Parts: sequence; C-alpha cells; structure tokens
Amino acid sequence: MSTAETASSEAPAGDADNFAEVARPSGSQRDTAELGRELQAWLETRLHEGANPQVTDVRLPGANGMSSETILFDAVWTESTEDALFSEPGTRRTHELVARVEPGATTMPIFPSYDMGTQFAVMKRVGELSDVPVPTAYWSESDPAALGAPFFVMERIEGEVPPDVMPYNFGSSWLFDATDAQRRSLQDASVEVLATLHRIENPVQHFDFLQLPDGGPTAEQAFRAHLARQRGYYNWAAAAGPRSPLIERSLDWLEANVPADDSPAVLCWGDSRIGNIMYRDFAPVAVLDWEMAALGPREMDLAWMIFLHRFFEDLAGLANLDGMPDFLRRADVEARYRDLTGHESTNIEFYALYAALRHATIMFRIQCRAIAFGQAELPADPDDMILHRPTLEAMLDGTYWAGLS
Repeated sequence: MSTAETASSEAPAGDADNFAEVARPSGSQRDTAELGRELQAWLETRLHEGANPQVTDVRLPGANGMSSETILFDAVWTESTEDALFSEPGTRRTHELVARVEPGATTMPIFPSYDMGTQFAVMKRVGELSDVPVPTAYWSESDPAALGAPFFVMERIEGEVPPDVMPYNFGSSWLFDATDAQRRSLQDASVEVLATLHRIENPVQHFDFLQLPDGGPTAEQAFRAHLARQRGYYNWAAAAGPRSPLIERSLDWLEANVPADDSPAVLCWGDSRIGNIMYRDFAPVAVLDWEMAALGPREMDLAWMIFLHRFFEDLAGLANLDGMPDFLRRADVEARYRDLTGHESTNIEFYALYAALRHATIMFRIQCRAIAFGQAELPADPDDMILHRPTLEAMLDGTYWAGLS
C-alpha cells in the first residue's frame, strides 16, 4: 500500500463515519535522526567509492500503510561516470527516495510474510518490460542489520493519490471535485494501466518467481493455486482468534465454482486500485504497491478495481452520501478494457466475489489486530468484523449486481 494509502479496510463494523481511525497502527517510534545515520551508512556500502553520500530530510509519513513502513528521505552523493546519464561525473546531485521496510512481527502484521525482495523484483521487471509508470527501483536489502528489517529503496515521485481517509467519493477530495471529463480521463487511464500490464509477453517466464508450486500456465490453473493460498491465509489470520462462517462459506463456494479458462495467465498487479496510483493532471505517473502481484486471470485485476470502488460506494450509502455512482462502473471498466485489448472479460461477478472475499479476510485480520490492541471489542457475531458483510452476502447470494442502479 502506498504512502498516501490509509485504512480502506480498517473500519469498525457498522460505523462508516469513524471507520478511518480504527486499527490504525501507532506512529513509528523511530528517531528520524538515527534513521538518517543508518541510511547514510548503508548507502556508503552500496555506492561507488568517493560517492560520499549524505542523507537529509528524513520523515515518516503520518499515513503509513499496514503492509510496510515507509521512510521518505533525500540523499546527496557525488556522481560517477556510470551516472553521467543524469549529470557530469563529479557532480553532487540530490536524489529523492523512498524506503519501504518490512514490518516487525511484534506489530501483529496483517500478512504472514513480507517478501520485500519479490516486490522489488516485480517493480523492476515491470519497468523494464512495459510502459507502466513505476518508480525506478534502486536497491533491495535482505539483511536486516541496516534498519532492523529487510527493505528496498525506490525513486520518490510527486503526485496526487485519491484519498482513502476520508474516501475520495465522500466529497471534498480533488477527485470528487473534478469535472466529469477529468474523472473519465483518470478512469480510462487507470484501466489502461491494467491493459498495458497484461500485455507483457511470456509472464510465466519473466515472473517465474511468482508461480505457485501447485499453479500452472493457464489462467484457471494459476487461479486455483491462488485460491488455495487464500484459504491458507485465512486459516493463518484466524488461527489465534474467532473464525468467520461467511468467509468460510465464500471460500467453499468459490472453490466449487471456479470458471474454466484455458487462456494464458497474465501478470496481475494484485492491488489494482486507484488509491495505489499517483496522478498528475489526472494521468498516472506512478503505479505503486506490488506486494499482491501474482500470475492469474486478467479478471482478477479488473474485478479488484471495480470492487474497491464499489466498497467505497457502499460506505457512502451507509453514510447517506451521494458518492460517485458514475465512476468506475463495471460496464464502463469492461468496455474500456475491451477497447484497449480486444479481450471480452468473463465471469466478472465471480472474480468480484473473490475480491470481496480477499478484502474481507484482510479486514478480518485487521479487526483481530484492533481487538488485540484494545481498539475494538470482539462482537457476538464474528462476521460483523467485516464492514462490507452485506455486500459479500449479496454477492454470494447472487443479488448484489441486480440491486445496483
């Protein structure tokens, strides 16, 4: 999740007005001056002799996400002949950087593991193999000695991100206040990000490290492995606390109804939502947060983008707000993707249910975390820990999409 990302899934059940503040991690206790010294010492091991790096302006964003810790900093060093593309050798140049650091186990992390090296590798290869705008990936560090946990460093890019708190469709956001034409431009460009990503040729070869042991080259084979891993994640998330009958019923239904699909698996971004894109003039300038990247059917990405907006729209309805009902509509997203790729998306309702199930499982874990930290109480019905419970139930019953205007 991006530095501008916050708590789309951190809500107490039934309280849309205050959902943004529940289960937020406490602010980092790191000392920025000490962090600067640690980063500077580490850079000295990574840069050429004579670079003489100096780290300045270290800061910790108040909206840190839950999938990693974010550190923003500037670093000045003397360019070498290898850097002559940017400036004359011997020039001292400032680099605006971001470090993404694996969360510590004591924070009761949301996911069982955080492979920062894999995220780094995905981002780097996407940048090499496509026109998807990803930040330059500089270094990956697996040794926790430098900052206390593995991390990677990437380019820092300036832009606007649709806010999660309060959600962009609740009013008073730059996206909400935009014109219809501007919102449509952003929507079309965001779908184009998916189309461009899915055009990467031979993804199983280029991203073989993402292939699950029980997966295969087809979309169906890859998805079945993905779904099995999702059940494993749920079992891990619920191991020390309550279990969710709704999540378990959804998993059972999905496993029994996997669509046949012998088309090739594509590289899926995974967390394909507009809250993970930085925009400038309503055009994407940075696609962020690749920890959910996977090989699978392209509908996984399309459905996630559609569902995450629907999640916010359903919240707006709970809060008696108008929302943005004409934005990221399912039919419009599918049509734009078809125009760009020639691919007629199928079984979107199935994959939207899968998206809702994945989001529910993450939310369930976050609420378990909130309960453990004394920020929430365990409800009598564990399914009430899922804020979009009515949405998931309606999708499972086959009534959700027919109920939309």
